[in-house]
Amino acid sequence: MHPMAARARRVQGQGASGTIGRAFKARLQSVRSANITDREHTLKLNPTTALSALATALTVYLASPAWAALDIGEKAPDFTVPAALAGKQYSYSLAESLAKGPVVLYFFPAAFSVGCSAEAHEFAEAIGKYEALGASVIGVSTDDIETQTKFSMQSCQGKFPVASDAGKTVIKSYDAAMMILPDYANRVSYVIGPDQKVLYSYQSLNPSKHVEKTLAALQGWEKAKGGK
Repeated sequence: MHPMAARARRVQGQGASGTIGRAFKARLQSVRSANITDREHTLKLNPTTALSALATALTVYLASPAWAALDIGEKAPDFTVPAALAGKQYSYSLAESLAKGPVVLYFFPAAFSVGCSAEAHEFAEAIGKYEALGASVIGVSTDDIETQTKFSMQSCQGKFPVASDAGKTVIKSYDAAMMILPDYANRVSYVIGPDQKVLYSYQSLNPSKHVEKTLAALQGWEKAKGGK
């Protein structure tokens, strides 16, 4: 599909999904305000609230078309953003990270929501596998740096950094804003090569596949590189 036609369809979708979007935003905010425990790095949510939020989100996304983000082989926009790793704030530079190896850049809607906490936990558990492939991981959302600092210690378990893109500059440059809620990032993962080219991208509301898919993409890239 031509890019302009795709963007036109996005605008139409935003208008049609306005009511559902407001409902999802309200649910998202209610989930984020749930009690969080530090000991197990899990969310203690009322099951009805959690399931309702997820059902609303699934309804929205299943009713809307899936949109590809940046194309494979396209140059990934460089950026420098405030980030936090294991509770410590610093300035994250994509260029500096790429100088050390490939980067898995994943966007997520909101820290401490059910899906985003589960996804961060999976990335944290798999960080050794990424490092074995010479890769690093960075998560990005519109949450402020104070929230990301807490998130980096809890769901991320201090294993990888998360960045604050409150101004949505990075999110927009990667075409990663939610169609129905542009103030939030969509759940999109990128694998970016050391040459700053997009090797792989994956977009899905389901948080459980992003680690699996990005690891497989890195393994494929490593294999192809070794065969040259």
